[in-house]
Amino acid sequence: MSFQRLGLRAELTEAVSAKGYTEPTPIQAKAIPSILEGRDLLGGSQTGTGKTAAFTLPLLQRLADSEARFHQQSDRPRRRLRHPRALVLTPTRELAAQVGDSVAVYGEGLALRSTVIFGGVGINPQIKRLREGVDILVATPGRLLDHAEQGTIDLSRIEILVLDEADRMLDMGFIHDIRRVLKLLPERRQNLLFSATYSDEIKRLADGLLHDPVSVEVARRNTAAETVEQVVHPVAKARKRALLSHLVREGDWHQVLVFTRTKHGANRLAKQLDQDGITASAIHGNKSQNARTRALADFKSGKIRVLVATDVASRGIDISRLPHVVNYELPNVPEDYVHRIGRTGRAGEEGKAHALVSADEKGLLRDIEKLLKRSIPKKEIDGFGFQSGDEAEPVKPARGGQKRGGRNRSRSRRGGGGGGGGENRGQGEGGGSRPGQAKRRTGNSGYSGDGAGAGGGSSANRRPRRRGGRGRRPSGSPQS
Repeated sequence: MSFQRLGLRAELTEAVSAKGYTEPTPIQAKAIPSILEGRDLLGGSQTGTGKTAAFTLPLLQRLADSEARFHQQSDRPRRRLRHPRALVLTPTRELAAQVGDSVAVYGEGLALRSTVIFGGVGINPQIKRLREGVDILVATPGRLLDHAEQGTIDLSRIEILVLDEADRMLDMGFIHDIRRVLKLLPERRQNLLFSATYSDEIKRLADGLLHDPVSVEVARRNTAAETVEQVVHPVAKARKRALLSHLVREGDWHQVLVFTRTKHGANRLAKQLDQDGITASAIHGNKSQNARTRALADFKSGKIRVLVATDVASRGIDISRLPHVVNYELPNVPEDYVHRIGRTGRAGEEGKAHALVSADEKGLLRDIEKLLKRSIPKKEIDGFGFQSGDEAEPVKPARGGQKRGGRNRSRSRRGGGGGGGGENRGQGEGGGSRPGQAKRRTGNSGYSGDGAGAGGGSSANRRPRRRGGRGRRPSGSPQS
C-alpha cells in the first residue's frame, strides 16, 4: 500500500517521499484513515514503529483542509489567529523536539505554523512565537501550564488533541497536569492517545478522554519489538563496568545507548568509561538543555561511542539504525524495559538489547519476563559471572502507588527543590522549589523543567479539581 492510497494530499505524500519512505508502516496504515475521518483513536504500538508520522500526517491534512474550506466559504481574508488549533502533549523535551521536527518537515508545503514549548529554557522566545500565531503546538505539560497561567496562550480553540507516549506521562506523575490542561480545552474536539504499554491507568485515562474511539494495535500490548534480539548477561555486580567495557571493545561497538537508574549513576559510569578509553557522555535532567542537545548530537555523529542515559532523559531519542542498547541496571518498573529496548530495532531495522543482570536483580528480571510472557536468553561471559554474596540485598521492584511515580512523583515535582531524587521511579528531574507560591516563576530562568527536567506543575498548596472531561467531536464539524 502507498501513502497516496491512504488519502493523503499531494503536499504530504511528496514530503514523505523526500524522507525516503515509500510504504506506510502498520500503525500508519491503520491509524491515518481513521484520523482523517475525524474519529477518536487509541493507538498501541512500540516506539520506533512510525507512530509520530501516524498522527502527524493526518493532523496536518485536517488542519489544512479546514483552512481551505474557510477560504472557500468566506470572501473575507482569514486573520492569522494567535490561538493553536492542534495540541500535541509529550512527556519530555527531547520527544517534544522530535515531534516538532516531524511537523515542520512533513508540513513544509502547507501554510501552517507550528512551534514547540518546553521547560528548561527561556520562556520569552516562546511567548514571542506564540504571539506571532501558531496552528500546531507541541508542548510538555508543565511549561504549557506556565503559559496558560501567564495568559500567553489560549487553548479554547483546540480541535485536535494528541497525547503521545501517554504511559510515560503517567509514569512521570503528569496525570494532574493533564487534567488541568483538559479543563482549558473545548469540550468538542478530536482526541488521539498513543501508548506503548497498556496499564489500568491508561485504560482509565482513555475511558474518560476518548469518545467512541477506534482502537489500533499493531502488536501485543506490553511487548518488545520483534526486530530486537534480547540477551541477558549474568554478571557480578562489582564487574558490571568491566563487562560493559569488554563488550564495547570486543564487539567493536561504535554506537551504544546505556541505561542506568539514577542521574548520579549515569555521570559516574560515563566518567569511568572515559577512563577506560571509551568516549562517553551522560544525558539526564540535571544537565542543561544545551548540554543534552550537544551530547545527543555528538552521539549521532559518532564523536562519542556511548551515551549513558536515564529513563526520563531518553524519551524522544530517535536514532535510525541504533545497533545496541544496554541495560546496565534493570529498571524497577517492568514496562520501562520495553521503552528502553525500543530505542533499537526501530522502523523495521534489527537491533540488539543487552541486560547486565547481577544476582540482586533476579527479581526485577522475573517481573520483566512475566510482562513479556517469555524467558530472555542468558549468556554468561567468561570471567564476569555471579560471585558469592551478590544476592545479599536484592533490588526491590516498585510497588503499588509508587510503581509509576503517581502521588509521590507529583509532590516531589511540585514542592521539592531541584526535582528531587528517585529517578528510578520516574521522579522529577530538574525544575525548582515551589513552596506554595501563588504564581509560577518562569521567565528566562526556565523554572518549569518538564519531562527530563519536569518542573512544570501547580503549587503544592493547590489541589487540582477532578475532571470528567470527555472531549467530543462536533456534529458536522469541518475536517480539521
